[in-house]
Amino acid sequence: MSNREPLHAFLPRTGLTVVEDVRPGSLFPPEAAWRIAHGTAAPDGAVRTALDAAWWRRLADDDGEFLVAVLGHRIGGNDSWWTRVRSAGGGVPRLTGDPGFVALSLDGQVLLAEVPGADGPRVTALDRLPDRLEEAAEAAGRETRAERAEVWAAVPGRPAWPLHWAEWIGSNPAAPDELLIRLLDVEAGFLHGCDRPAVLDAAVVHPDPWVRSTPADTFRPKLTSDQWVRLVRAEPSAARRVLCAERARVWGAELPDDLYDELLAGPSRATAAELPGVPARHLPDLAADADPRVRAAACARWEELAAPLRDRLLADPDGLVRTEALLAHHTGVPMPREVYAALPEPRRALEACRLEPGLEADLTRDGTAEERRTLAANPQLGPLGVAVLAEDPEEDVRSEVALRPDLDEEQRAAVRHAFDPALLSYGLPWVERLHGDADAMRRLAVSSHPRVRRSVARARHLPPDVVERLARDEDRPVRLFLAESCDDAPAELLLEVWRWWDGSFSHPDRPRSHPNFPRTGLLRHIGDPAGRMRRLALDDPRSTPADVARLARDPEAEVRRRAAEDPRLSPADAVRLLNDPESAVRASAVRNPRLPARVLAGLLHDRDTAGTAVTNPAIPVPVLQRLLDAAAQAVAARRATPPPDGTAV
Repeated sequence: MSNREPLHAFLPRTGLTVVEDVRPGSLFPPEAAWRIAHGTAAPDGAVRTALDAAWWRRLADDDGEFLVAVLGHRIGGNDSWWTRVRSAGGGVPRLTGDPGFVALSLDGQVLLAEVPGADGPRVTALDRLPDRLEEAAEAAGRETRAERAEVWAAVPGRPAWPLHWAEWIGSNPAAPDELLIRLLDVEAGFLHGCDRPAVLDAAVVHPDPWVRSTPADTFRPKLTSDQWVRLVRAEPSAARRVLCAERARVWGAELPDDLYDELLAGPSRATAAELPGVPARHLPDLAADADPRVRAAACARWEELAAPLRDRLLADPDGLVRTEALLAHHTGVPMPREVYAALPEPRRALEACRLEPGLEADLTRDGTAEERRTLAANPQLGPLGVAVLAEDPEEDVRSEVALRPDLDEEQRAAVRHAFDPALLSYGLPWVERLHGDADAMRRLAVSSHPRVRRSVARARHLPPDVVERLARDEDRPVRLFLAESCDDAPAELLLEVWRWWDGSFSHPDRPRSHPNFPRTGLLRHIGDPAGRMRRLALDDPRSTPADVARLARDPEAEVRRRAAEDPRLSPADAVRLLNDPESAVRASAVRNPRLPARVLAGLLHDRDTAGTAVTNPAIPVPVLQRLLDAAAQAVAARRATPPPDGTAV
């Protein structure tokens, strides 16, 4: 059952009628209210007495309505929703006692709260909340150097959320390499985003297999070829060594010949034989190996095998080996009908083999729709077969033909194909292989097929005339891919794409981080109607702290978030943005190095902010070391405590 259902069942028992759940919007967020309730960020003037009827009357509007959040009933995670309720007859709601609550007046002026504490319930009553928060922000912003030193000397104090520190301290950019190397024994998840050579050096030879594998299992591994090699050699499992070597090759690592020698000499020889980088000197032994799986793997290097070895594999006593040999042999030699008919699974022949003319003609004319669709993408298909399938009654068959590399652009334009511009689009491998051919790029950049043009736009470098043409392409993804991938994309295109694109999973920082993205003249956008453009103003070297302060009060959250990231943000504004209605803005403010030490130290002990706060680069390194000490103790204690079912942790 979701949290929302029991909350709606609980509130009527307290004498309140549920009106609706409300997103914070422009309201003071529940997350900030909880911090005040727990004393982490309570402004001056809070009343610590019982919540009598007078306070409840001040909280409710004329209809008896106010906002409430109840401990343990959080809707939406950190970006919690308020629940709008109505109190009948002006009575005192029965909210006191367990589990704890925070309540806010609809005008945001009055805050009431009661939460459990070590010394009994902690009660808070505040009026003039916005004014008090403003005064508290100004006061916090006047923190002196001596006050900061005093605060940091006392941290961590009582570790409230050390497991959160363990999880996130590795993302602190101020953490030195030696701290991160220590962290490997505590929590290695930070390696997914780590690019520090010394730390990765330590990780790839770490005794814990999970730690070793983590840098390789990230979305975009940042390991050097040397680190990949050490990672492979440090792996005690023969099967995992081969898998790691395979992944290393996928990411472009160069593996030395002697490493292949080791892998082929191990118990996972059959799997190692499939690695594409196996030195050619091993092929004769692989083709004559006693294990049929190894002989089958050798067939993938058919063109490199001597004729006697090929003949032996074609006549191999093992059916798997003969099939692999036949499929490899008939990529160049037309496959007869009787061979095709005897294949246990003919699909692979349809995908990659050259077929005897009569067989090809029969399949392109009378084959099933699936057979024709598969043949349409076969690079060995003859011109007559291509011509027949270009007129196929099935649209998806014709659409496969339209993407063939052996068509000229006039032929491609003549094929009646289907194309959904909204579908996810991947680059065509055959176009990618031509990225270094300027003439081919010029020819394909004017293709009638958007997917071909999109694939051209993915090139890292393109001739100026091709860039100019693609930058004006009517297909928006073409312009997007050019902005993401091509280092020659012009500034005006990058700025145009920025208006509607903020980065993808594969290119999270483009177009804004593109080397040609404008760096000057951006301040003129500070008054632009579009918030996305106002964000850019602070990237202009002529922008000032006053501009940061202005955008910290912008009506759009994405603009306030950009201001919250700026190192010129005033300490008082950093404190103000901790109470922003949007969680992303609050998180950026928590990470801002201008945040006063007293406030930041409090955030380290708050459940909702402890993990983010420990990534703030303003935390002194000795303090980070102490936080790691506390985190390490907490992790060790958790590992030493068996779970309820008695299994090992």
